[in-house]
Amino acid sequence: MILGRLTPLKTTGRRALAAAPAAMAVTLAAMGVAMSASSTPRPDIDRTAEALAHATGGDLGPNGLAAVMARMDAGQLAVARRHDPALGLPELYGLTPGWESLTLGGKPSLDQGVAGVAAQQLNAAMPNALGALQPARPFVFRPADEASRRRALRCLTQAVYYEAALEPTEGQEGVAQVVLNRVRDPNYPSSVCGVVYQGAERTTGCQFSFTCDGSLARGPVRWAWDRAERVAARALNGHVAERVGTATHYHADYVHPWWSPTLAKITQVGAHIFYRWKGAAGETAAFVNAYAGREPSIDEARFAQSRVLLATAADSVEEALAGAKSGELRTVEIDGQTRVVGIASLGGRRQASKDEIAAINERLKAFESGAVPSVTVTAPPPAGVTPMAVEEVGKPQG
Repeated sequence: MILGRLTPLKTTGRRALAAAPAAMAVTLAAMGVAMSASSTPRPDIDRTAEALAHATGGDLGPNGLAAVMARMDAGQLAVARRHDPALGLPELYGLTPGWESLTLGGKPSLDQGVAGVAAQQLNAAMPNALGALQPARPFVFRPADEASRRRALRCLTQAVYYEAALEPTEGQEGVAQVVLNRVRDPNYPSSVCGVVYQGAERTTGCQFSFTCDGSLARGPVRWAWDRAERVAARALNGHVAERVGTATHYHADYVHPWWSPTLAKITQVGAHIFYRWKGAAGETAAFVNAYAGREPSIDEARFAQSRVLLATAADSVEEALAGAKSGELRTVEIDGQTRVVGIASLGGRRQASKDEIAAINERLKAFESGAVPSVTVTAPPPAGVTPMAVEEVGKPQG
């Protein structure tokens, strides 16, 4: 319910105060004093009233309260809830008691977080942050030369394809928006390829998993690549994914990374959940980094080799990569926990050996030559089992 603007509040008096949310009653009472005429110097409460009026746009209803709360950091919200139980809002999700004195500057855990059904349940239980959606400005793409234009389009297309090839169009647009938001975020590189391949040269720490898990070794499917390229081209030409706004992070809904409670959850589009920085760092005005114009040249053959692995403190990068090349898997102890290190691939599937690939190719050759019947006759199904035709599903249209 919207109760009106600040100007009519002078005449509505006690009725407006009674109808306003409990969390704003004290502030409104103070505003009544501050707004009266006076010849004395302006008190601090007067400036506070003006700031509140600017933040809410004069709306003293739930929308105005949400606008004020969106500007608070975690500590301010905790204090507000402690002194105003009438707010009745859920507690901050997943924060450890004593969080006010914790720091994220230490070494993060090697655990990637919860996965599977448990992760989906945790993600569903985590509400969207009030006021988290902030509008993003259209990206201003002014490449320095034709080579930089091609590189930017290719890198952004790779991000959309390898991260969201089978996502709905809005989901793909969200991934592209995150990349371009990072280009304009002072915390990240100022080029498209720099953002996409950030950290890919290390054994751990890549920002987009496809740049270090070996995905680039698999050639793209043409129709899906063309679709991703159209999304990337629109984003570079200024299209804005309005549903994700200033998002700088996302993850699939079947994982629950440790960092998700530290950011402001915006929304879920398809299988991806999008987040932005909390506080002023996630607002539109914070994205002030200018696009560099020149794109780095990417050695895709180098990054096509999987580097998603864990190494003991005694391993050098060269030794770790040598172990990955040989397919060696080892059990080691890291920080008191037993870990298996070596090659890791998407979905927990191991890489096929050369002999296995050769055997698969031989079977395909026999099938294509007609030596193997195209239809295999199977035994009738057991009692109570109804056979069903199989059809291809999930291929996006357009």
